[in-house]
Amino acid sequence: MILYDISYQYPNRQLIDFHMTFTPDKATTYLQLPAWRPGRYELGNFAKNILKLTVLDAEGTHIPTEKINKDRWKLNTLNVKEVHVHYQVYAAEMSGGSTWLEEDQVYINFINCTLYPEDQMDDTFRVHLKLPDNYQIACGLPEVETHTLEASSFYHLVESPLIASASLTHWTYTVEGSTFHLWFQGEVHLDEETVTQDFKAFTEEQIRTMGDFPCEDYHFLFQFLPYRAYHGVEHFNSTIIILGPTEELQQKSKLYHDFIGVSSHELFHTWNIIRIRPVEMMPYDYTQENYFITGYVAEGVTTYYGDLYLARSGVISKQAYFDDLNKIFKRHFENFGRFNHSLAESSYDLWLDGYVPGVPNRKVSIYVKGAIVSLMLDLTLRHLTGNQSSLDDVMRKLWEDYAKKNKGYNPQDIINIATALAGENMQLFFDKYVNGITPVEEALNTLLRTVGCQLNVSDSASRSESFFGFQTAEREGKILVSKIEPGSPAERVLCRQDEVIAVDGTKISESLDEMISEGEEIEITLVRRQKLTVVHLPQDEKRYFKQYTISQRADAKERERENFSQWCGLEW
Repeated sequence: MILYDISYQYPNRQLIDFHMTFTPDKATTYLQLPAWRPGRYELGNFAKNILKLTVLDAEGTHIPTEKINKDRWKLNTLNVKEVHVHYQVYAAEMSGGSTWLEEDQVYINFINCTLYPEDQMDDTFRVHLKLPDNYQIACGLPEVETHTLEASSFYHLVESPLIASASLTHWTYTVEGSTFHLWFQGEVHLDEETVTQDFKAFTEEQIRTMGDFPCEDYHFLFQFLPYRAYHGVEHFNSTIIILGPTEELQQKSKLYHDFIGVSSHELFHTWNIIRIRPVEMMPYDYTQENYFITGYVAEGVTTYYGDLYLARSGVISKQAYFDDLNKIFKRHFENFGRFNHSLAESSYDLWLDGYVPGVPNRKVSIYVKGAIVSLMLDLTLRHLTGNQSSLDDVMRKLWEDYAKKNKGYNPQDIINIATALAGENMQLFFDKYVNGITPVEEALNTLLRTVGCQLNVSDSASRSESFFGFQTAEREGKILVSKIEPGSPAERVLCRQDEVIAVDGTKISESLDEMISEGEEIEITLVRRQKLTVVHLPQDEKRYFKQYTISQRADAKERERENFSQWCGLEW
């Protein structure tokens, strides 16, 4: 058994003390700190938060220790019966994957702060937290004694974040014999009955689709913050979700929609990626990148279903679901990396630059394009089989034949499953939209028409976008060029982060668009790298930053209207 004692002295210093005790089983022991965390496919460099690492034996004698890379240590444990590892963790980041300490709570993601003996990952890990007596612990791990948690392995431990506090709000609901816990740290301005009713509805719909639920207990851990925040991370039988500002989180608000949306998304991850997992991650290797090209399954399918389950369960309206799809369309069609990098390539390169803007127009989002391809695959299967098969069947197949057998899937497995369900070879679909960069517009519109809908294309309401092909964002009172469409007039003369200060010699006082007229060339005065510059933008006949939206067709046939309800569970 690996024992961890966790304590702290002064919360304002945001330093947490860790004391690990274990019996080594070899003459040389390697201690490892994870290099990344599941749910975030990039290296984390967590060791930067480790202070004062010391390694002693039971008598308090220093054990010879050598640091051999940024997060791995070599110990000489010949004739050593017990190892004591002491260190501190700087807990000063509040996010879905971080560790945080303040006066009224301890929030720990074990993945970023617990060292483990490399050859003893399958041992039992017991964690005792020295906390005030009135603190509760919200966590997916069992509490075997007061403020003492136990995990069956290191994998289990690091999939179990916790919040410990005296001010936790706790609600529950039950579906199909499983108990679902809602834990809130922070101010709660929500109605318990309404929230649990909404959560129960989308939970029931997910379980109905997948057939069963893998956990007896599931824990939603929420950090409600006074400032703007939005982040969620999936875990074995829990999720941690960060949201704010708290005062805006009320029923029927935009943030409430985000609240139920991210919760539905993270719950579906309990099947998809936590258990239905690519072969490259069976098991996770915490020491290095775990490259895989099926991110569209792990995240794209989950993004698609997160919103779809809200519609199917009646938690959101038809218009709200269409609004969610339109946001996805906007993000995809305004990402010109879709002409350069495939979904498969972008999945692999998550480990390179997946969570930052990176080089303009280089890649696509596995979440966004992945969701669109998931929609297209779902509608394709429904169309080819008269609604006898769908993406639901793909995911159930992965659940029953792969996850339950502790077997990872590979890219060809997904194609083979889709082919078997469709009754025809689906290889070309994946070659075009997953492995290739074929534009989706035409196929997406054709498929939407099978469910009585259509993909509308319209001009942007922004004149700078539509006439010249550039977007702006306001930051600290400055109007900055944020995105430029390839092939547009703006591409020839503008640069991202240019500060636009005047049009045709007149300083911008309110709206840039109000200073632009259709058909006219404009002169823009801007600041680029601290230098004043003047550029000229001519207009051409093309329109840029086209807007893509879904709508129902007035001429939809009865069969197409029935298909609509079969697809999203909503009445026509």
